[in-house]
Amino acid sequence: MHSLELLTLLAGVLAGFLGALLGIGGGVLMVPLLNGVLGLSFAEARSASLIGVLGTSSSAAMIPPGRRVVNPRLAIFLLFFSVSGAFIGAKYFTGFPERTYEVIFGVAMASVAIIMLGRRNTRNILPAETRDLGVFGGRIYDDDSAGEVAYRVKRVPLASGVAFIAGVLASVIGIGGGIVIVPALNSLCGVPMRVAAATGVLMIGVTAIPGTVAAWASGGLGDYHVAGLACLGAVVGFQLGLKASPYAAVKALKTGMSVLLGLVAIQYLFLR
Repeated sequence: MHSLELLTLLAGVLAGFLGALLGIGGGVLMVPLLNGVLGLSFAEARSASLIGVLGTSSSAAMIPPGRRVVNPRLAIFLLFFSVSGAFIGAKYFTGFPERTYEVIFGVAMASVAIIMLGRRNTRNILPAETRDLGVFGGRIYDDDSAGEVAYRVKRVPLASGVAFIAGVLASVIGIGGGIVIVPALNSLCGVPMRVAAATGVLMIGVTAIPGTVAAWASGGLGDYHVAGLACLGAVVGFQLGLKASPYAAVKALKTGMSVLLGLVAIQYLFLR
């Protein structure tokens, strides 16, 4: 296996690992690695990343039922907005200079990093006996507190708007949208981190489809074996991340995500 192929596979593994822990498709890691380290153009890296996102999202089906904390009602509702945004992004936001997409990528990552860092101590949990949880609220077993907790989803219109923006970005810069949706749900809408992550994983695969189709139609998926290796690595990495997730503290996940996004933002805004 050549070095490009091996590194693409490893990038997919890391992306899938982050997907299991943080509910993201891994594009935030895969795009910089494929573009900045392996030398693929931003368009090629974006296209391969979207295939990897599909692999990450598909891996969620392998989660044992007892460990699933996804909120399907919230995911289905927000998918209407994220998929609409993805179609609009794929149709109307193409053909710009590559540097434009890089700046959009960097600004998006910096914005999310600031939000996450500012809200890293927020837990978003209520006592399990809480009765009024609203339409999208629920109850889960919380590993950090070792017991059942409840949560209530707040600012649903804001979540809808963020989902739409995440869909646009999914098609434009090659992310699944989870990197935008998950921090918004957790930091601004009252959803616990693990629920936000699981819900984000469910959404990213569907949200990435319009961008993937557009990339294939425009020739961005010229090197299919690179995209395939990214997808294979994402599937393997997701399973590794799934095993590690019960041992990762929520505050540490938020801090780690913020640092990662900040580094990526610096790379694309100032080091290109």
